[in-house]
Amino acid sequence: MISERLVLYDCSGLSASSTREQRQIAVIGATGSIGTSALDVIAESRGKLRASVLAVKSSIAKAVELSRRFRPDVLVVVDSDVDRSPLRDVPCGTEVLFGEDALNEVVSRPGIDVVLNAVVGVAGLPTTLRALECGKRVALANKEALVAGGSLVMRALDEYGGALYPVDSEHSAIYQCLLSRRCSTKSTRISSGDVERIILTASGGPFREWSLDRIKSATVEDALRHPTWNMGAKITIDSASMMNKALEIIEARWLFDMSPEKIQVVIHPESLVHSMVEFIDGAVIAQLSPPDMRLPIQFALYGAEREICPTRKFNWRRAMTMNFAPPDFERFPALTLGFEVAKNGGTTGAVLNAANESAVDAFMCGKINFDQIFTLCRRILDLHDYEPNPTLERVYEVDAWARKEIEKWIAR
Repeated sequence: MISERLVLYDCSGLSASSTREQRQIAVIGATGSIGTSALDVIAESRGKLRASVLAVKSSIAKAVELSRRFRPDVLVVVDSDVDRSPLRDVPCGTEVLFGEDALNEVVSRPGIDVVLNAVVGVAGLPTTLRALECGKRVALANKEALVAGGSLVMRALDEYGGALYPVDSEHSAIYQCLLSRRCSTKSTRISSGDVERIILTASGGPFREWSLDRIKSATVEDALRHPTWNMGAKITIDSASMMNKALEIIEARWLFDMSPEKIQVVIHPESLVHSMVEFIDGAVIAQLSPPDMRLPIQFALYGAEREICPTRKFNWRRAMTMNFAPPDFERFPALTLGFEVAKNGGTTGAVLNAANESAVDAFMCGKINFDQIFTLCRRILDLHDYEPNPTLERVYEVDAWARKEIEKWIAR
């Protein structure tokens, strides 16, 4: 049965600033693709949303440009070793802070209503935990936080309240489908015992029709030619290997408290249906929209409220065709790892995430072939010392171990 402890109801409340009908947003990862789309949504919100905190890793020039445009209360630069001279052009009303500790302090401030975490990698986990521990509403685009530390995130929700809204288009779609059958208009709780399965859709990436031999010789340029979505390089390569879908299987397992046996993946090249929920009576509810991340981002920022969104809409006067097909597990063996890790939990998520990040980096640097991304992930998972209930410290330990093992293998 799907849990009612997180996205299925919101017990976070809003800060006093929201009584003015303007929600204060902390955009973590402001210069990335998700952060940029989130700022588009904020700019088009007609004053209902405000970027009161911008956080970047090291992109100082872009951060200064964004701070002059959005005039946040705080700009956080996580990398303390950057050249700080361009920061002289930050507006005088914006406080500039440095380091991870400063970031975690800022997201805990009472004036922040929503923390959008768009950091790539396990580095985003502590910020998610800190925000939830302070009872914040978290719009989560950092899937690695759930993949590597799902049990820790769920524990924080159980102990401290707050709310977690998925930003991934697939998980946002599932959430919207579940909301469609809310038992009572007077309650935000959802009765979900009648859910048969959740169905994650996948475009199939650029290699969905390639032969196995051709995939083995794929170049970085080949892997970056995604047919539908415009994403960062790492996420695009994960889409080509379908490791992104493997990670989303794990993410769904935690978000919706769903056993892997009730999670299914289908190939949908048009990327118009973003995911579906099938109920025990055979009815299937799907969420459709043109591929644009601004819609799920906005849905999360507003806490599942509907507002006008700066996205293109369907043209219902034009014919459309939608195709669905089961995935080829031989062509995309990464999917097997997703189901395996979703079943086993514990340290397996942190190990798979770290191994994949390192393997993708090695592929992009020309050190390994495309098909060896899976081979390395499989090897590291098999070698690691499994622990069912890791602490945050243990998550980081196995993360570091997996990366070192990848380096050793490549060096040999």
